[in-house]
Amino acid sequence: MSTSNLTAKYRPQTFTDVAGQQAVKTILSRAAQQDKIAPAYLFSGTRGVGKTTIARIFAKALNCVNAPTAEPCNVCENCRQITAGIGVDVVEIDAASHGKVDDARRLKEDIGYAPIEFRYKVFIIDEAHMLTTQAFNALLKTLEEPPSHATFIMATTETHKFPATIISRCQHYAFKMLSTSELTAHLANILQMENVEFESGAIDLIAKRGAGSVRDSMSLLGQVLALGSEKLLEADVRSILGLAGKDVFFTLMQAIHSRDLVSVGEVVKQVLDRGLDLGFFIRELSSCWRNMFLLGQSGERAIPLLDLSTEEAKEFMHWAQTFDRSFVHACWQMTVDGQRKIMSSLEPAMALELLLLNMASLSDLISMERASALANAGGAAIPAPAQTSASAAPAPPPTPRPAPASMPQNSAPPSGEAPPWQNGPAHQNGMQSGSMQTSMIPASNRPMGRSESGSPAGNKATSEMGSEDSSLPDASKSEPTQEFNASVVEPAPTPAMNGPRDFEGFMKYVVDSGANGTVAGLNKCKGLLADGKFVLTCANPFHKNQISTRDTLAAINRLSAEYFGSDIEVEVIINSKGIRKSRQQLRAEVEANPDVMRVIEAFGAYIIAVDPRRDV
Repeated sequence: MSTSNLTAKYRPQTFTDVAGQQAVKTILSRAAQQDKIAPAYLFSGTRGVGKTTIARIFAKALNCVNAPTAEPCNVCENCRQITAGIGVDVVEIDAASHGKVDDARRLKEDIGYAPIEFRYKVFIIDEAHMLTTQAFNALLKTLEEPPSHATFIMATTETHKFPATIISRCQHYAFKMLSTSELTAHLANILQMENVEFESGAIDLIAKRGAGSVRDSMSLLGQVLALGSEKLLEADVRSILGLAGKDVFFTLMQAIHSRDLVSVGEVVKQVLDRGLDLGFFIRELSSCWRNMFLLGQSGERAIPLLDLSTEEAKEFMHWAQTFDRSFVHACWQMTVDGQRKIMSSLEPAMALELLLLNMASLSDLISMERASALANAGGAAIPAPAQTSASAAPAPPPTPRPAPASMPQNSAPPSGEAPPWQNGPAHQNGMQSGSMQTSMIPASNRPMGRSESGSPAGNKATSEMGSEDSSLPDASKSEPTQEFNASVVEPAPTPAMNGPRDFEGFMKYVVDSGANGTVAGLNKCKGLLADGKFVLTCANPFHKNQISTRDTLAAINRLSAEYFGSDIEVEVIINSKGIRKSRQQLRAEVEANPDVMRVIEAFGAYIIAVDPRRDV
């Protein structure tokens, strides 16, 4: 048995023998039968899907002794000459080595002569996208007005490199990649003709590794058959082609489920030590997550869709029930997104290991909700996911408590108002500002101050409260409230007299109070306090829009009232230098300038263009 070149040995010689491409075969076969030949054809598609093979079969069908016919007979002298590549009127050109303009000009001269032996002159140009622009231009007139006795067939893998004028003059047929089932049937037919027994899993694996290409699949089959075994086994295919077995993936699933990072690293080491194909390993890993997701979503109804054996289906069903469905979906998405990054990385093995470690640690990663809460709280402590309630509603505000006896009378809050919960700069200065807002923050989102964290100050406050704390309702057991008590009236803020009444002092107060996370972009402004107004100057309109959002502007108003007093009005403006005028506005200003007009009149000049200054 010779397996040196299975591709050439079993190259199809009729349209019927070609695997796949049913639509293209039907159209060309009917065109040959009805003798309706186009001046030029363009065959496009990935490598190894039958472009050149079908071009040769079409040339034989046109020039067969029995023509016009739907299929070549492969018996007559014309068919045998074309099959052997010695047909004088069928010319095959490799554009990679004959793509210059001189080659195109010679081709243009040859096409003008009538066929010597056959009915048609057929020019098959392989890798036609390699033709130079000058060569395409030389062929353009020929394709526009071709002789009736000639036709062009151009095969390419990169249609986007063709000039639109060339494509518009051709009948364009896109060759599709073959499905796994079509490749499997084709390989099984080859093995039967070779009298080789095989496992179905072995040819399935070769078909998947071939990625829709018949030529690649045939090359892989010849490589495996070179082992000389009496039967083609799946284990032999994985060993020779460097592919991971299912046991590797199931071991990886166990390591990810148990969050055992060491075991994940051992799987990666095993993949590298065995020299496995990382690209195909990631493809199979993505298929594993897909299998688990569909089985977890649809159960046994998804098994026919996945084309799995009974044993594999049971194993994947087990893991689909073990993992949470959202976790499987996230890992599937991570694998698909990380495939290109891994293969283009300078350290693909390390990139693969990082991807798998991220999957194992996925439940430990911070959620977007917690990250958003951290940003809104200005970096304050946020409860961990395990400590948060299952309900999304915030905890109710604490019941108002009377002020401690040791508190100065002038700083006591009004009746029904809770004392401050934070030891921020405002409260250290004897302020009442912000106390009402702080007491109304839900317990699950309020930043923890020193008095709540078990500090001596907090213990002292607790002891001063005495037994009154025991009468407070438990906030964690109360029903969530959707709005605050309307009867509570917020007092007017008292300015922070100890700080300097300027923008720098205000910004220090914002940072010290932990509110800088709610006023994004404020630190890039220039501030000025004058005539009862706190003017914030922005660099450009985009910056102003950022500052003028409802939440940001409300936070700035609140903070300025706390620091400067409630009688201060906040105004946001744009720096005049940050506003770029249009060219029309600049030209209108120049034309209205009397000095410019005098220069124009004196010298007979005229304005060519008006551009903004570079340093603006």
